Amino acid sequence: MLATAASAQEKPAYNLFNKKGKSIKYGKMLDELQKADVVLFGEQHNDPIAHWLQLEVAKDLHKAHQQNFAIGAEMFEADVQLVMDEYLSGKVAENNFEQESRPWNNYKTDYKPVVKFAKEAGIPFIATNVPRRYAAMVSGGSLTALESISPDAKRFMAPLPIQVDMNLPGYQKMLSMFGSNTHGNTKSINIVQAQALKDATMAHFILQQVANGKKLLHLNGAYHSDNFEGIGWYLKQATPNLKIATITTVTQENLEKLIDENKAKADFILVVPESMTRTF
Repeated sequence: MLATAASAQEKPAYNLFNKKGKSIKYGKMLDELQKADVVLFGEQHNDPIAHWLQLEVAKDLHKAHQQNFAIGAEMFEADVQLVMDEYLSGKVAENNFEQESRPWNNYKTDYKPVVKFAKEAGIPFIATNVPRRYAAMVSGGSLTALESISPDAKRFMAPLPIQVDMNLPGYQKMLSMFGSNTHGNTKSINIVQAQALKDATMAHFILQQVANGKKLLHLNGAYHSDNFEGIGWYLKQATPNLKIATITTVTQENLEKLIDENKAKADFILVVPESMTRTF
């Protein structure tokens, strides 16, 4: 009875598990992450623990890889890479960077610490996502809508045409969410194609860094890398032997045991209490 009361008083902020559901220490996970060419860190966008751990992983991977390390992020679109580079190199003031890089609303609380660390440590920070205007074009008119854009515009996305496997479970789930069995079928297919455009584009810009000899930590919403699909699928299509490690973020009421539905979502599962405060 006393033991139960004592354990009830413990308030862990997170726990880590491997994909089989076995509890794992941070140091052991880090050992594995250091062996990877690419680490995809899937977050829930409003989870403060995930954002903190992303910063810690960035610091520790930088220690391991030094000048051969880069960070990439879904939260910045490829057409802001110039102002990102100008800010990181000290040419552009922080307020100009924050005005012109179209940061997400939660940038200052959730992503600024990682960008600031990259700046201080001289780490390349890669804006990997497709500009949202092109994703919107696909949502409205399918991938064929991109055939008419200029060569300049095509520099900000994966090379066309983009292969989309609609049978991937993650995309199938999206189809069902948006009513693929109703008269909205075409619209739901377009939404999945827009998701695939993002996944393929992020993979494209990640692989550019790998080709330059960089080990890369990539920050993205968990849906873009869960179940080894999304970005990871496109990475493997292009480079089958690439060593990829994935992390996902989930919430549970109990942190002591990983529930079955959260097993095998990623190589490592970051479990945060359901009661954790949110950044927005």
